[in-house]
Amino acid sequence: MAEPLIRFEGVQFNYNAGTEREWAALQNIDLEIYPGEFVAVLGHNGSGKSTLAKHCNALLVPSAGKVYVNGLDSSDDSRVWEIRQCVGMVFQNPDNQLVATTVEEDVAFGPENLGIPSKEIQSRVHEALRAVGMEEYRLHSPHQLSGGQKQRVAIAGMISMRPQCIVLDEPTAMLDPEGRREVMETIHRLNDKEKITIVHITHHMDEVIDADRVVIMADGKIALQGTPKEVFSQIELLRSLHLDVPQVTDLAHRLRSKGYELPDGITRVSELVMQLCP
Repeated sequence: MAEPLIRFEGVQFNYNAGTEREWAALQNIDLEIYPGEFVAVLGHNGSGKSTLAKHCNALLVPSAGKVYVNGLDSSDDSRVWEIRQCVGMVFQNPDNQLVATTVEEDVAFGPENLGIPSKEIQSRVHEALRAVGMEEYRLHSPHQLSGGQKQRVAIAGMISMRPQCIVLDEPTAMLDPEGRREVMETIHRLNDKEKITIVHITHHMDEVIDADRVVIMADGKIALQGTPKEVFSQIELLRSLHLDVPQVTDLAHRLRSKGYELPDGITRVSELVMQLCP
């Protein structure tokens, strides 16, 4: 099996370290993320999921334990630049990541700062905009785009840096349903077609059913992980962690309690239909 791209070993992280307000946001986290995986991280507010995300590219470093990115120790200051070239971050508010007057210039910003030759930058910008379906908007002002389009431009800016992994910290939280759909289609396409490793932080249950693996965070710890089917078969545990389940999963659970013979972990309407109307 391939070596993990990102590896957490006994990671602890404390905010306000050394003060009376010190508290542990992560506790004894062991986690491995492999090349080409799509890993979704779920949890309610304060569960530690965003803190976990920021450890993936050394925006935060552990108070105890180790994070290795492509074999590099994230606490080694001399390797931070290499780590951030390997793992890019996309945040909740796309406006905070848009820096230029046109879409094309915005996507070129990162490679320019890496000192990439102009011809190579043009090629990267073209490829990145094509990958997120924003080629026709290349001369538009990014600040006049919809929320979903802005987030796709922010993702294109990451792609132009050629990372092996993109970590998205609740990228759809500020978007309307159409914007959410656009962004989710984009990141799945990057994972499927471009083979970019995706770590998707979210609190939307319907955004994780196509993930390879789901990690549930609670109180700074990993409470549960597995395939979407494995995780969503644990309905009572999820509810005890104040998490919902997809509507179709809840409906199947209620039908099962009424005597219908249905398997655990149904996550799609089509699956339920096939079970009820074979």
